[in-house]
Amino acid sequence: MQRSLRLRLLAGGAVAIFAALAIAWIVMGFLFERHAQRQIEADLTARGVAIVATLYTEPSGATAIDPLPSDPRFNAPASGFYWQVTGDSVLLRSRSLWDETLTLPHPAGTAAWTSGQINGPFDQQLVYVTRRVQLDPQSTPLTVTVGADRVAVVTAREAFSRDLSLFLGLLWLVLSLAAWAQVELGLRPLEDVRAALTGMRKQASARLAESDYPTEAAPLANAINELATTRENDLEQARRRAADLAHSLKTPLAALAAQSRRAREAGASDAADGLDRAIVAANRAVERELARTRAAASAGGDANAQAVIGKLLQVIERTENGARLTIENAVSAEPMPVSEDVLMEMAGPLLENAAKFARQRILVSGGGARLSIEDDGPGMSKADAADALSRGKRLDEASEGHGLGLAIAHELAQASGAAMTLGASALGGLKVELAWRK
Repeated sequence: MQRSLRLRLLAGGAVAIFAALAIAWIVMGFLFERHAQRQIEADLTARGVAIVATLYTEPSGATAIDPLPSDPRFNAPASGFYWQVTGDSVLLRSRSLWDETLTLPHPAGTAAWTSGQINGPFDQQLVYVTRRVQLDPQSTPLTVTVGADRVAVVTAREAFSRDLSLFLGLLWLVLSLAAWAQVELGLRPLEDVRAALTGMRKQASARLAESDYPTEAAPLANAINELATTRENDLEQARRRAADLAHSLKTPLAALAAQSRRAREAGASDAADGLDRAIVAANRAVERELARTRAAASAGGDANAQAVIGKLLQVIERTENGARLTIENAVSAEPMPVSEDVLMEMAGPLLENAAKFARQRILVSGGGARLSIEDDGPGMSKADAADALSRGKRLDEASEGHGLGLAIAHELAQASGAAMTLGASALGGLKVELAWRK
């Protein structure tokens, strides 16, 4: 299965942003709760100071408070707001406590108000502030405690978390879109490289310009250029070797042809026929390999098919077979994805075959990624056409007369990335069509 770098980057970015925002949601909820609780503690401290200001000692020595705190919540039982003053034989408390008392986990300090959380009456969790005070040097030390139900803090945090989650969800979407844009911009040089490689496939001598790419992609462009240069050199070397091999075989084949003639003159016709068949087979094999090598070495290109076919038809019309025919060049000016040399070597044998078997007319049409050559000759049956293009079948053996030319054209078509099909022409004869992958 092909793995997408774009999808991996987008998924990784989206997950990372989501994780960061989730952590932010938790931390911000905690900070909000801390802030809300400090606000309540500050309010309770102010109320505690007000209570201390209203405490006094009666002539009898008893501790009293006047006036009572005015907040009505201190008077409603289990309201969630409580105050309490305790000391030796002293217990003053709000009516909201009813018969309950506030139990502190630690003794109150005298230097400042201290705060914390305790389990309060009526199954409530309380936030409290407390301080130990002394009204005068002769009076009993008193502990003043003011508490409030912590449910207000919890409720506020839950409401804040809901609103925050909606905002962070929208922020995640915006940041994910920004990450998508960043990935697209970051991968654009690779898209440019792919587009440039398409051009290199059409023109083997083309190279990537390192200055067109950012610093990170320039080494890739350089490596591709080196690979293309190496491949071009290898193909050129293979072409020269194939040409050298063909030339080196000409002398032995010529010597064999001379031996065949002498054998035939001496009356050894059977031996001469065997030599002739071997020479023809060797020539066919050499021509095939030379055609493949030339096509591979000239891979890619943008051939002006209209001009190439026009040149070939000028030659065909001067031959004995072509002079008697009406030949129509209906090829468009749209370039074909093959070099002009390969197109000429491919279309030349096909036109020669068409001129050989046509009765009156040849039609050449197409353009771009398609080329077709039709004639009004005897043609080929569907069975022969299918058999001619079957794997392992030599075209020169498939149908009498359609010999080495079709075989070379087929080899060149395969080497240049084209598919060659044989079928019936609307003119009544054979239709040969070449189609390149777009």
